[in-house]
Amino acid sequence: MSTVQPLCLLLEIDPRQFSKEELLLLEAELFVRICGELKEIIREQNKDYFRIMKFNLEKENTMLEIKFIRCIINDILSTEEYNLLGVALYTDTPEDVIYELASGFNTNPTFLLSRKIIELHRTVRPNLYREIANKIRQESIAA
Repeated sequence: MSTVQPLCLLLEIDPRQFSKEELLLLEAELFVRICGELKEIIREQNKDYFRIMKFNLEKENTMLEIKFIRCIINDILSTEEYNLLGVALYTDTPEDVIYELASGFNTNPTFLLSRKIIELHRTVRPNLYREIANKIRQESIAA
């Protein structure tokens, strides 16, 4: 199953109606939208911290970019479905790299690794991704 197929299923889109090039563009668009929604969830979870630190929107956005994958990994770990080794095995990445990401020592993972981590997150938080898909679908209908 390609990466875009689970996303299409979430959004109730038939991927067979798109060409290969259109599917690549659709995957990129969905990935960007899902990451944007995840960042807003993280922003909401950290609103007290941002308020105490007196961050403006630009600083919040910078912090969210830096902490994004760290927050996703830590959320995966909080489910206790995976530990660091499990995340490393799933993403085919050395465990010390996952540790560095989870602890904030590495804030620049590759796109491929980020995508694999988000795919794993989708498997451990399916309801969250259904909610995001519904929001995206509703926004698309309203547009």
